[in-house]
Amino acid sequence: MNLTLVRPTVKIEKLHKDFIKEWEDNKEEITPYAARLLDMNYEEWLDYTYKIENKDTCPSQWVSAHTYFLVLDNKKIIGAVNIRHSLNDYLFNFGGHIGYGICPSERKKGYASKMLAMSLPIAKELGIDKVLIVCDKDNLASAKTIIKNGGVLENEVLEDGELIQRYWIQL
Repeated sequence: MNLTLVRPTVKIEKLHKDFIKEWEDNKEEITPYAARLLDMNYEEWLDYTYKIENKDTCPSQWVSAHTYFLVLDNKKIIGAVNIRHSLNDYLFNFGGHIGYGICPSERKKGYASKMLAMSLPIAKELGIDKVLIVCDKDNLASAKTIIKNGGVLENEVLEDGELIQRYWIQL
């Protein structure tokens, strides 16, 4: 088993389409949000994703961020992670530096913990010394993933009737 974090490229377009299809077949929204095509074709989405990586080309309503896919044996995207370079007010309260998700068929296999562990050195390289990661209070699997990677619960906040847990990981 070979797990790699891969930046989106034209070369993995078919893998991304398969990734999207699995989420759709399970009637779930792709997590993280950054991995969704959002009514764009793949090339448009790829261009948009690259623009978001640079603060000079990132749309003003977003913070700059890098998106990576967790690829299994160079054959299947099993997860995605979005690493935000900084936090605006919303992300500080409800979103965090890192958002991630594992496709439905690959959950409960430890991939989320591995993907998060692989993401933390990238966050450090981006100049982040302390990473905020959040999850819904009822998402016990995500809480365990964060804690396994050194997350310390700071508090819980209410967003749209949902209790959100805010964890910090010192890098």
